[in-house]
This record gives sequence, C-alpha cells and structure tokens, in this order.
Amino acid sequence: MSVSIKSEHEIELMRHAGHLLEKVHDELASHIRPGISTKELDRIGEDMIRSMGCTPNFLNYEGFPASFCISLNDEVVHGIPSTHKIIQEGDLVKIDAGLIYKGYHSDAARTYAVGEVSPEARQLMEVTKQSFFEGIKFAKAGNHLNDISKAIGAYAAKFNYGIVRDLVGHGIGTHLHEDPQIPNFPQKRRGIKLMPGMTLAIEPMINLGRADVAWEDDEWTVVTMDGSLSAHYENTILITDGEPEILTLTK
Repeated sequence: MSVSIKSEHEIELMRHAGHLLEKVHDELASHIRPGISTKELDRIGEDMIRSMGCTPNFLNYEGFPASFCISLNDEVVHGIPSTHKIIQEGDLVKIDAGLIYKGYHSDAARTYAVGEVSPEARQLMEVTKQSFFEGIKFAKAGNHLNDISKAIGAYAAKFNYGIVRDLVGHGIGTHLHEDPQIPNFPQKRRGIKLMPGMTLAIEPMINLGRADVAWEDDEWTVVTMDGSLSAHYENTILITDGEPEILTLTK
C-alpha cells in the first residue's frame, strides 16, 4: 500500500479544492425543495463547479453519467440524477460531490431532510454526522487507521444501526480514490500509522435497519436490502501535527 504524504504546496491546493466544494454544497442546499428533480440539482451543481474554474470529478468516473451522486431515502449512495426522480416532502436527500482544482480532488457528502421527516429519520441523520466527528477525534499523527474505524463503528452501534460494510472511505489527492481504504467498522488489524500530510475522505454510511445493501440494475445505485432509510456524511480531512483539519468544512 502506497499512501501519499502531501507537500505544503499540495496541501494548499487541496485546502482550496475543499473550500470551493464546501461553497458548492452550501449553495446547492438552498435549491433542495419538493418538486425539483435530482437532474436539475445536478445541473445547478455542475454549473457552479465549472463557474469556479473547476471540473466535477464524478462525471464519467468509471462511467458514472453525472456530476453528483444524489440518493433518496433507501438509496445509500451513487444515485444517478434523473428528470424522473422528483424530490418530495419528507425525503432524505444525500448529495455526494467532488471537484478537481488544479489537479487536486476534494470529496464531501451531506444528508438533507426535506421539510418534516420522522424522528427516526432525523436521529439517523444526526448519528451518521456525529459518527464522522467521533471518528476524527482519532485522526491524529501516531494513531492508526483502525482507531478511526473503531470510533465510527462504536458510536453508530450504540443505536443498533446497520453500518454499511460494502462501501468505505478512502485516501484522496491527485486521484479521487487513493490508498488507504477506510472502513466505518472495526478491523482485526491496526492499519497504517497516521502521518502529517495524509489526506483522507472519511464517510460513514449508516442504515436505519440492516447493514446489507444491493446494487440496482443501473449498476451504480446502492440501496438498503430491507428498504430502510440510509444516511451519508463525508468530509475530506488533513492529518496534521495536532488536530485534524477538515478541508471541506470551515464553518
């Protein structure tokens, strides 16, 4: 396994890529409302990315046909935007996005509630987000990768949620997916030792029901096997000499 350590110059480029992606998420969130199609959200988001002089890194990645992954309700990740998918009151909308700035990638995901959602759905969103923050408490130089994975999994497990095992976080840099893989559940091995200059995309994917998932016929959209709701939260982070820096969340 080859894990890249970024130089100060590379870190600055990734920091800027992260800040720009944060702006895209913040702006796109204002367009999420009942009646809008996921295809229209994808168009708005892509226009934003290109207006910044950047490229959407998901578009055509291994054949993915859109700039954003937009997944609804029991769709876990990799939902393909469509004119036929119309957002409704009460939906959980997961938007996973990334961009390339001067050759460097950023990647982040958010889950949004459309209007009033059930208390169970609201808690799922909050726990998924908090499990990310529980994990990065251990994203410090000298710790091991599994310290992050254990913390995410332990927190989500308190709520008897299904922690998706078929999909994991990853390193990120000049490629969208780099070593190492970052599970959201404990491993038998400690994993690599964390070092300053590592950049990681940490992304808990948590189901209200069982952890099992399946791929739909489009070969992209991942859904919960039992039809339960799912939530997703992700940021690109930097390992430093002290606390981790969240490159895609500055406020």
